[in-house]
Amino acid sequence: MTNSMEQAKKVGKKAEEQAVEPVAEVQEQVQERVVEPLAEVLGRAERAYAAYMEAQNEVARAYKEREQQVEKAYKEAEQQTNDAYDETIKQALKAREETEKQAERAYEKAKEQAKEAYKGSAERALKTRQETIEQAWKVRKETIEQAWKIFAKETK
Repeated sequence: MTNSMEQAKKVGKKAEEQAVEPVAEVQEQVQERVVEPLAEVLGRAERAYAAYMEAQNEVARAYKEREQQVEKAYKEAEQQTNDAYDETIKQALKAREETEKQAERAYEKAKEQAKEAYKGSAERALKTRQETIEQAWKVRKETIEQAWKIFAKETK
């Protein structure tokens, strides 16, 4: 009996060891199965985060690029406005100068016409004066002659 008990104990121990081995293997397999999906999930999460960061950087670059484009467009519009202003001022200055030249020519022409009118009027006035003086002298002479004739008749 002792022998059979010992054998039973040996068989029990062996069965127990065999039973413990599969539990350890099962635990190891379960742990591997759990660790693999966790590592896989962690890897996907890391890749997703890296993709997110790359997308965020790309958005930042796009905003910066857009800001530079807007700045460039503003500078171009400002330059076009300045060029148009400069051209308008240049044309206005040219028009003013031309108008001043026309006004000066018109002034000189009017001045010349005024001189000619003055000269003509002065000549006519001088002629009229001379004619009037000659006529007055003639009338005076005739009046004096008549007066002497009348006086001479009376004194005789």
